[in-house]
This record gives sequence, structure tokens and C-alpha cells, in this order.
Amino acid sequence: MPSISDKGRKMPASPIRRLVPYAEASIRKGNKVYFLNIGQPDIPTPEVALRAIRSFDEQVVKYSHSAGIESYRRKLAGYYQKLGIDIDHTQLMVTTGGSEAILFAMMSCLDPGDEIIIPEPFYANYNGFAIEADAKVVPVTSTIEDGFALPPMEEIEKKITPRTRAIMVCNPNNPTGYLYSREELEALGKIVKKHDLFLFADEVYREFCYDGREHFSVMNLSGIEEHVVLMDSVSKRYSECGSRIGTLITRNREVYNTALKFAQARLSPPTFGQVAAEASLDTPKSYFDKVYNEYVARRDYLVENLNRIDGVFTPKPGGAFYTIARLPVDDADTFAQWLLSDFSYHGATVMVAPASGFYATPGLGRDEVRIAYVLKIDDLKHSVKILEEALKVYPGRKKEG
Repeated sequence: MPSISDKGRKMPASPIRRLVPYAEASIRKGNKVYFLNIGQPDIPTPEVALRAIRSFDEQVVKYSHSAGIESYRRKLAGYYQKLGIDIDHTQLMVTTGGSEAILFAMMSCLDPGDEIIIPEPFYANYNGFAIEADAKVVPVTSTIEDGFALPPMEEIEKKITPRTRAIMVCNPNNPTGYLYSREELEALGKIVKKHDLFLFADEVYREFCYDGREHFSVMNLSGIEEHVVLMDSVSKRYSECGSRIGTLITRNREVYNTALKFAQARLSPPTFGQVAAEASLDTPKSYFDKVYNEYVARRDYLVENLNRIDGVFTPKPGGAFYTIARLPVDDADTFAQWLLSDFSYHGATVMVAPASGFYATPGLGRDEVRIAYVLKIDDLKHSVKILEEALKVYPGRKKEG
């Protein structure tokens, strides 16, 4: 019997999705499952986007340009210009989700065996993308005690070797919700320039920055314009995860042209997704104000009430819609599976993402989970209560003292 590839064996299962069969089995048993494992908002998609899809009147659903429909790219460039990011439509390409933008960036800038430094915990799929690109993730650890702040610059610089080609950040961060400051990013920019590296930045949660803090884009770092590759997506901004539309942005023409060759190989991004995304750029400010206020309320409720549970700790996120919580359990992977296979409270249970899958360093995150506050507050209330009751009876609960 033929064997699968070595790359296939190395490809990690998603910590966000791998427990889905257990959730499905729990539902078949009659339980309600609150899905806190995945960043799928219950926020309605903007009506302008849905209307654009419903009114699509072309007679043929054609391939678009490999870089995306030009009218969308021009309009999208205007969106970034309004944010103070000075680019034009020839410096961005539309991708099949932000995931493809990350993969194109890695494949365009990294050779097999090259290293990319990423603060951990990080979005779990970065590991998978690096494996696809034959690159190696080198983690630099941030800690829950520090609220997952960017590690000290000297710790990052210690990780640089002759094989290092890039540093990557997600801002605001998934899975921690940490919002990197301008000062932190400027310090990172100096390291990038000093060692002649690429700086990859995943900024898909740009609109979700709380407590009066503003987002600062790496595209506005001075002196490293040719080093920066930005990845973005409409999935969270407009609650359009299924449209699968992202963006790769760079002022580096060689990187852009290289990424375009990969884009040409997959032909074009999804037409209907682009139609929805282009229309979404007309979403009124009132939509974002409502969404912003909703997420702040959800965050504040979740953080306050998680920290009231005996033995649980979570810092207060500055952005995005995730938090990492430390639980009094011996193994969060086992606990997350147990919640689905062996526990229910008043006919319901919760699905969380074990945090170990968001670390590259073996052994880290074993008592942590990522929780996405993408459900309405009533659902979060039920979810927190379920977690509290589950921890009272979980056989693998850590002994106090």
C-alpha cells in the first residue's frame, strides 16, 4: 500500500476543528453545544453584501484576474488610504481568504529550511502554512502573566540565526487578544531592518481594538517599507467567514510579482466572495459602532465571570474577540474532549479550543484554552456556567496546593 507524504504526516490537525466529531456526537445525544472554539461570529453580515449577491446579474460566473477584480482592488485601496496606509491597487492582491495570503507570503519569501520567528501562542494554522512552505517556525514565548505582551526584543533577537528570513505578528492577536502598541512594533521594525528580514503582519482584527486604543499598522513603519508583507481578510470585519476573501499587500514589487505567480497557478479568487466584499466596503459606520459595542460587552462579561470561577485566570484582551484562559486541569486537550463526550449541564455543553495547539514549544499551553466570545451574552452566560459546573466534577482537576 502506498504511503502518504512526510509533509502530510507532519501537518498538524487543527486544535480548533479536530474535536468536531465529538461535538457532533454530543448533539446526536440531544445536547446543545455552545461553540466557543472557533472565530465564527454570530454578528449578521452587512445587508449591502447580501444584497449584492442576490442581485448578481451576470450570465456567466467567470474567472477574475488572478490578483482579483480590478474594481474591487481599486475600491479596497481606497479603504486602506482612508486608514492612512498609502498604497494603490497594484500593491494588493485578492486571495482566497487571509489563509492564502499567509501561504503565498511564506512561499514567496522563504526557502525550504528557512526560519520564521513568531511570538507564541499564535494562530494554529501558521504551523500548517509553514509546513506547506517547507519552512520552520521558531517560537518566542509570551506569557499569560504578562497578558501575552510582545516578548522583550532581546529575546526575539536571540532567536535569529543565519536561516532566519522573517518575523511574523498578528495584531490584534489571535489567540490572545493582545494589541501590540506602536512602540512595540517600532522596536520590532528596528530588528527587521538590522537583520534584513521580512516582517509579516496578520491584521485581520484591525477594527476590533478596545478601551480607546487605536490600531497601528506595520505598513506605516518607517524605513522598512520593502520588508513588510501585510495579510488581511473580510471574514471577521464583515462577519463573512464563508466568503473566503483575503488580501496580500506589499510595496515590495519582487514579492508581489512572485506571489502573483502562485495566484495565477490557482487561477482566481472566488467571484461571489469578491462581489460581497466589494459591496461590503459601503457598510455604514453605524454597523461597526454596533458591532464594536457588542464585542466590548461580551469581552467584559466573559473576562469578569471567568475570573470568578475558582482556579481560572484570563487576562483582559485589548482587541480581537478571543481570550486565553488558564484552567485548573491537568490536560486541557483531555478536558475539552471530556466536555463533549462525557459532560452536560441541563442538556448543554461547550466546545473550547485547547491552547496547546497554539504553541510550537512542546508542553506549553497544557492547562490553557482559547475561548472565542463570538456568541451573544445570553449564550456566554450559559457557557460560563457550564464551565464552572464542569470544573467542579472533572476527574482531572488539579489538586490545590
